[in-house]
Amino acid sequence: MALRGVLRSVWTSAAGFRLGTNAGFLRTTSSPQLSASTVQSRGIRQVVETQEGKTTTVEGHIVDVPAGPQPPNPTAKCPIYRWDLQHKYNYTDVLLLSQFIRSDGGMLPRRITGLCSEEHHKITVCVKMAHRAGLLPDHKPKLPEGHVPKRPKQQLNRYLTRWSVDSVKPIYKSGLKWCKKRMPVGHPALKDNVRYGFKPLNMKH
Repeated sequence: MALRGVLRSVWTSAAGFRLGTNAGFLRTTSSPQLSASTVQSRGIRQVVETQEGKTTTVEGHIVDVPAGPQPPNPTAKCPIYRWDLQHKYNYTDVLLLSQFIRSDGGMLPRRITGLCSEEHHKITVCVKMAHRAGLLPDHKPKLPEGHVPKRPKQQLNRYLTRWSVDSVKPIYKSGLKWCKKRMPVGHPALKDNVRYGFKPLNMKH
């Protein structure tokens, strides 16, 4: 047993010495630096397989991708004005709205999106209306497991209203057709945005 312990200690010391010498050798050697011209540029590559006799060669060739469309106003700082989209979007354009929100449905700050204050306010209003309409089901905060709501949510199609469901006082006596109390619909910030007809927009229905 004593002889086995002595042999183990000698072996570990020799291994440590060997590692130390290798580490020192690696420290002193320097790897050659490649220039930028020798390194191939990144891009979309197409896998090309060539077979010569019993030898099969698989290579990746860079595919020439045409340049994407350029914005009509490249000097504008706001992305909405850069692509000339002001007054051309609504709460139903979820592909546009999803670029300015987080994974939990909240708005990204202006320092990240680059929106101006006016368009940031409009995008925020459209995101709220899209959430009420259920058009962004994948962008909502995750609830803990076993979460039970205190009261069931009212299944009402109220995504066009300006206020929440709880704050709207119900009208039990609507009265005659010309005496009905009109309800504000939509949001005043979006009054100049997309119109689906030539009829003037009425913000109270």
